[in-house]
Amino acid sequence: MTRATEQAIQIVVDADGIATLTIDLPGRSMNVITPALTAELAAAVDRIAGDASIKAAIITSGKPAFIAGADLMDIVNFYGSGASGPELMREISRYSGVLRKLESCGKPVAAAINGTALGGGLELCLACHFRVLSNDPKAVVGLPEVQVGLLPGAGGTQRLPRLIGIQPALELMTQGTHVEPEKAKALGIVHALAPAGDVVSVARRWLKEAADPVQPWDKKGFRWPGGAGALHPGAQQTFMAGSALVADRTQHNYPAPIAILSAVYEGSIVPFDTGLKIEARYFTSLLLDPVYRNMTRTLFINKGAADKLVRRPAGVAKSKVTRLGMLGAGMMGAGIAYVSARAGMDVVLLDTTKEAADKGKDYSRALLQKRVDQGRTPAAEMDAILARIHPTTDYADLAGCELVIEAVFESRDIKADVTRKAEAVIPETAIFASNTSTLPITGLAEASKRPGSFIGLHFFSPVDKMPLVEVILGRKTSGEALARALDYVQQIRKTPIVVNDSRGFYTSRVFMTYANEGMALLQEGVVPALIENAGKQAGMPVGPLAVHDEVSIELSAKIYQQTRADLGDRYTGPSAIAVALKFVEELDRKGKKYGKGFYEYPKEGKKFLWPGIAAVYPPAAHQPGVDEVKKRLLYVQAVETARCLEEGVVTEPADADIGSILGWGYPAWTGGTLSFIETVGLKAFVAECDRLAAAYGPRFEVPASLRERAARGEPFYPAHGTSRSAA
Repeated sequence: MTRATEQAIQIVVDADGIATLTIDLPGRSMNVITPALTAELAAAVDRIAGDASIKAAIITSGKPAFIAGADLMDIVNFYGSGASGPELMREISRYSGVLRKLESCGKPVAAAINGTALGGGLELCLACHFRVLSNDPKAVVGLPEVQVGLLPGAGGTQRLPRLIGIQPALELMTQGTHVEPEKAKALGIVHALAPAGDVVSVARRWLKEAADPVQPWDKKGFRWPGGAGALHPGAQQTFMAGSALVADRTQHNYPAPIAILSAVYEGSIVPFDTGLKIEARYFTSLLLDPVYRNMTRTLFINKGAADKLVRRPAGVAKSKVTRLGMLGAGMMGAGIAYVSARAGMDVVLLDTTKEAADKGKDYSRALLQKRVDQGRTPAAEMDAILARIHPTTDYADLAGCELVIEAVFESRDIKADVTRKAEAVIPETAIFASNTSTLPITGLAEASKRPGSFIGLHFFSPVDKMPLVEVILGRKTSGEALARALDYVQQIRKTPIVVNDSRGFYTSRVFMTYANEGMALLQEGVVPALIENAGKQAGMPVGPLAVHDEVSIELSAKIYQQTRADLGDRYTGPSAIAVALKFVEELDRKGKKYGKGFYEYPKEGKKFLWPGIAAVYPPAAHQPGVDEVKKRLLYVQAVETARCLEEGVVTEPADADIGSILGWGYPAWTGGTLSFIETVGLKAFVAECDRLAAAYGPRFEVPASLRERAARGEPFYPAHGTSRSAA
């Protein structure tokens, strides 16, 4: 037996001439595709092909997972490298070329997939002649590149459909689906399943007993599973239906799904090697498009940094909440109790009556029962989680809580009362957090004897599904309170952003500009259906009128009234607040929870826009184009974010972008509100805002800092990186 050790790939050749390549990147918790690994793999393939003593090869991983795809930082840096299209195409074709050489070297190669294989990792496996996958349900495979605005660029769009058929391959690639082992075998993505410890021996057995060194698509007479070709009726139907579905799902804001469809279609009518070139061209076009840069930077690199608590103050010992006090057992409080109990904490769930507190616990019971019924949670685990939630009306039960969160009614007096009662019994070292969505934390902290330990934790509804927590610093909030609050957010597996105190903070303040712009358009006589459809076509989850119904028109009216009471006549409120006041005070249409708002909510059937709107706000004779409405809805949120940055409400562009996408659903293709400004171009954005301000009002006026930044040509992010906090 001979043995050679390289930096990331260890090669061992046994007495039968079978070379085992074990990929184990030093200094990494997970294998990822990097230029260095590609170079090592190329050398290993050359050795397999050229060494007569090597008869066959096995590729496996020295880590629990196989390969998790490409290094996303490398991909983002490609965007800012200044390389030309042809230069980028040559660079990205290197890995694909290595895989093509591997599968056509004339020697059988088996992939022993001991764990998750995604993206370029699965593409390496597809280039092997035999694939055996660990039967651990967590060992998923897939080509998720579409989630970062790309397509599988190392043969995935050509091998997978030739292996399992066009329709199932397109479904997996255009949705970025992760496939569990049993389904992977049923589809034909892998040939066999085995325990993780046995995958190498199963691969070796195949090499000894049934090895075939030629891929199906390289054999004469190859036929596509399910058919292919420009004239094949089944294939044509698949592409026609697929194009329609992708257009409906993406509203043409995401180029990657269409590029995947095109690469597969064009590749299906040409030889395999030509298909690889087509794939590389489409990959390069996506690489030069800002959508992939935006999505990768915000949703993977900067979000990953936030999840690792990049904003956590140094020098504070790591903490863990074992006992949480939850004041208020309504939907928000019950949701926070649920995610905290699932994370292993004992939760004291307090409300004014035992019935209300018990109802809050029942919320968790219902969620868990659904998971049990779906087979996602064992019944014993459900019982254990529920046993950790303790409904009560007695503040004395809060003794021993390291963290208390209040989610009571949005009233300063009520919040002050529960703060005082809780502080009377909790330890001096405990942190107190308010889940308010609008009331300034500094003002709420005035009711506390320990304002340094008072902080804001703004959750989003429904808590079990929404991934973001907005952490708000009051004027006196200490670094220790911030560190411990961030530790808790990480403990419940949410993504935190950190903002400074302000009325409405960051997320609520900017989100409400979307709802307000919808009302402003309505007030101008724009047809409601045009408003709503433009919002969805821009990439927002729902239209501005629908989302206003969801959060409650009544809430907007109350926030306005409370703010006016606080600030007096100098506060004018949002430009279209008169619409909300009319709907609440005159029309008694307060939103979805009341069964009527901008929409009607029949007990049977789907909601629909209230026909009476036309009588209240008659349609104007001239209607704007959909692009103008889309622009207003996106720009008004972006310019408000720029104001928040200027005022120091948000201090990092990464927090602004993450918060906008995860908090209220700003379109992911933009990368977030500030990345959207970069995508438009700062000078172009400022010029367009000037036009919008002249046409529609001062809410579109850009802050001085943005105008100066545009004049300097200074982006929010460095060309080769992400943000200062993530670099």
